[in-house]
Amino acid sequence: MGRGDHKDLQHTNPADASNTVVLIIDVINPFEFEDWQTVVGRAERIGPPIAKLKERAQQAGVPAIYVNDNFGQWRSNSERLVEYCRHQGNARELAARTAPAPEDYFVLKPMHSGFYETPLSLLLKALGAHRLVLTGLWTNSCVLFTANDAYMRDFAISIPEDCVAACSDEDQRYALTQMRSILKAEISSADSVALNR
Repeated sequence: MGRGDHKDLQHTNPADASNTVVLIIDVINPFEFEDWQTVVGRAERIGPPIAKLKERAQQAGVPAIYVNDNFGQWRSNSERLVEYCRHQGNARELAARTAPAPEDYFVLKPMHSGFYETPLSLLLKALGAHRLVLTGLWTNSCVLFTANDAYMRDFAISIPEDCVAACSDEDQRYALTQMRSILKAEISSADSVALNR
């Protein structure tokens, strides 16, 4: 865990301390499942807004944490997963546009929620985070599960709706409504979401 999977919490950069952290969920994705062609376009549309948000976050000194499924590849690490998705996966444009930078953190997860059986809580504590900006795939599954667990841990939640995608408009509307009404999430956009360090 840590930047590029090379650092542990003792080596978390003190300069990264921030009230707000951007989570980028499951965008490093090979799309190797049946009917991937029917949804890959929806996923690729969030690439440019996420890239723009990451640029804003970097300028504001707000750290980004990739929280990514390991897709059952238990011997994999973040670098191998990124390279595979960029060169052999079925959503290469998305992987290339949203690939982590050397200063980003990367946490591999085994299930839907970024908090389940991962060191994410410890990393957020080390960074001093109290507010999470959630982006990525899919709005009604991994983003929603991560948002729910964040809410249960007393994090404030912001979701730029142009930075999350679901497999259908109906799923997108439902999940955003749930997160706004039940989890008290602020729904915004990549351009307008506050990035207060």
